[in-house]
Amino acid sequence: MAAIIPCHFCSSLSNSTLTISPKLPRNHFGFANAFRINAAWWARRPAPRCSLRNSHQPQFSDKQKGKPFSLKECAISLALAVGLITGVPSLDWSTIAYAASPALPDLSVLISGPPIKDPGALLRYALPIDNKAIREVQKPLEDITDSLKVSGVKALDSVERNVRQASRALKQGKSLIISGLAESKKDHGVELLDKLEAGMDELQQIVEDRNRDGVAPKQKELLNYVGGVEEDMVNGFPYEVPEEYQSMPLLKGRAAVDMKVKVKDNPNVDECVFHIVLDGYNAPVTAGNFVDLVERHFYDGMEIQRADGFVVQTGDPEGPAEGFIDPSTEKTRTIPLEIMVNGEKAPFYGATLEELGLYKAQTKLPFNAFGTMAMARDEFENNSASSQVFWLLKESELTPSNANILDGRYAVFGYITENEDYLADLKVGDVIESMQVVSGLDNLVNPSYKIAG
Repeated sequence: MAAIIPCHFCSSLSNSTLTISPKLPRNHFGFANAFRINAAWWARRPAPRCSLRNSHQPQFSDKQKGKPFSLKECAISLALAVGLITGVPSLDWSTIAYAASPALPDLSVLISGPPIKDPGALLRYALPIDNKAIREVQKPLEDITDSLKVSGVKALDSVERNVRQASRALKQGKSLIISGLAESKKDHGVELLDKLEAGMDELQQIVEDRNRDGVAPKQKELLNYVGGVEEDMVNGFPYEVPEEYQSMPLLKGRAAVDMKVKVKDNPNVDECVFHIVLDGYNAPVTAGNFVDLVERHFYDGMEIQRADGFVVQTGDPEGPAEGFIDPSTEKTRTIPLEIMVNGEKAPFYGATLEELGLYKAQTKLPFNAFGTMAMARDEFENNSASSQVFWLLKESELTPSNANILDGRYAVFGYITENEDYLADLKVGDVIESMQVVSGLDNLVNPSYKIAG
């Protein structure tokens, strides 16, 4: 099984007050799964939603034996250990990096505002567009989610302000929004704008009727219109993939996959269909590889192979191979580490953001949402991902959004947008009955499944 997070900081804590768990797997999930602080602290943690197990035995890579303990590793280990013991959120990487390299100009990078955790919102904001007018419509509609956190009908006062702000922004900026639509998609975009405008009037009426339960479904409908308009602003694919990867399966746009899982021994859930949206704008190689494997039915009938309360993982085929063996080459097909950063026009390939020295950079597709989907890979080989994928079961107190040890180290390429909460009910041995591309297949170029099915 490919690892999902390096363990090269673990040994540095072995002589501290923390103790290594006897159940430490080689492909462990950060420090939350690697260490137990003490029995009292562990007992105070919220109980998991279901009983999960990890079938892997402890393994340590020979590459770590006898490795000198660096100042940087010490700083990182101590910072994370303190965060786990005290319950204070972990420092972000820029803060930790400063301890190892005082040449960095700032002591820390403060997260501005609460992180976005909704997968749909993350996907909307990740689109490669620059149209302020549509974003000014989008934001107050997204903010309705926070407004609804207020109990009772009092929340509707805030929702009403959100709706009025969004309606005003749409009226004032409609011409700018239309001018930002791609010419080939303009008719469709205008149609969505008309639906959005009518829908906001309907939402306003829902608020006036003090129908709190009707707000969230209508908000979701309106945000789907907004997302559609924003996608209609993307004119073609925004950049060139590096030449060495241009012949690989590439997803040049978005696609959606339905994953049907048969759940065993669970009286509450028999089977579940997870809807996954894949983002080829920000991870074309990674998403393209996955869509190609789905079309080959590679995952059909495969079991869930890891479900430890932190991640759900699958994709390791039977036999000695840990990835997909391409029948046309009879070799394992691997893909590069691929990470898009805010402010960049194209992804970085083959290196983590830490290795690039980009400690302050924010990833375009962050590990913020429950059900974030990413590629597993070998701990010490950035470009070793093949077919193994994992979904993050968000534990905010252990991996704070925008301040965790996954962002910038693993390639995120999509999010589960429907039924993601049921991920926590999956366990090792549950079977993926099928995966099916339900939209966006025409965005896949160089499909190898058509060449060698």
